[in-house]
Amino acid sequence: MAVFGVGSAVSSASAHAETGPADVHPSSPIPVQGPPVGDSIRVPLGETGCQIFPLILGGAEFGWNVDLESSHEIMDAYVERGGNALHTADSFAGGRSEHIIGQWLHSRGLRDDITLTVRIGGHPDNPGLGPVNLVRAVEASLTRLRTDRVDVLYLDATNGRTELEDALATAEWLVDSGKARAIGAAGLTATQLVEARIFASAGYPRITVLDVPFNVLRRHEFDADLRLVAGAQGMAVTPSHPLEHGFLAGRHRTKLRGGLSVRGAQIAANINRRGSRTLRALDAVGTELGVPDAAVAVAWLLAQKLIVAPIVNAYAANHVEELVQGVGVQLNRVQLADIARASE
Repeated sequence: MAVFGVGSAVSSASAHAETGPADVHPSSPIPVQGPPVGDSIRVPLGETGCQIFPLILGGAEFGWNVDLESSHEIMDAYVERGGNALHTADSFAGGRSEHIIGQWLHSRGLRDDITLTVRIGGHPDNPGLGPVNLVRAVEASLTRLRTDRVDVLYLDATNGRTELEDALATAEWLVDSGKARAIGAAGLTATQLVEARIFASAGYPRITVLDVPFNVLRRHEFDADLRLVAGAQGMAVTPSHPLEHGFLAGRHRTKLRGGLSVRGAQIAANINRRGSRTLRALDAVGTELGVPDAAVAVAWLLAQKLIVAPIVNAYAANHVEELVQGVGVQLNRVQLADIARASE
């Protein structure tokens, strides 16, 4: 998988340049120079006009379980492998995730190179999608992110109290004023997506991207109706929780004793017969292909219809390489069937 390991090769090239050609042993590996191979891997994010790497780096852990320095290392590792899409939310760590990403974008000078997607509606200062709170929440997010616009603004309707027409009318103003390029959504039902399309025919902006929790163990939320409507509307689906809170990475297989953290409890909920069967299936495919379980879980998602780019969270820079490998894996029908059967 040529996407990986490019960063180390570039570092090797820099070391050679410092010591000079005469100091390099003839048997040393030939350094790789230039941009990561992953730079050439781009897919359209639905009708947004954005071309992205088919794996979006999420910032849910930034400012919560991952500090500023480690968060920057994770984003550096992602970009070094060709990634170009970041996702955060105003609710992540009370806005600290946006602060960290904003500092990174500013210090690296990469704002114009990154597709920035932001979910709005969950911050306690401006909750929900009412017109006033929505505008205030977007302005606050832009300030924390140190930018003047987001590329995809996800309307977070997970609280179930969304006046869709008001939210879309406000979204229209945000798009017209240049604060958002395109509109996505999280938490909408199939019926609400149909309703949103009716409003779009009246001139409101179209919802073109859908965030829904989805992975090999969590398929019920992307049910037949939601999948049918999303497909009929040509929406790009960017599933969250592709590793089921880290369980599908395969590092945790036995229940821990004592008190559990929030994440520990989420992982423990899957340590059962079904979860164990699924991990064994991922193990078998991963061994066959020479990739970690996390990469197989990502590859399984990318093989599903409508899925454009999973939103993945990483806790360390080395996790990024595991996840990115999933982009270079193409599972065959037998492997897909084995994984699906094990997770039933």
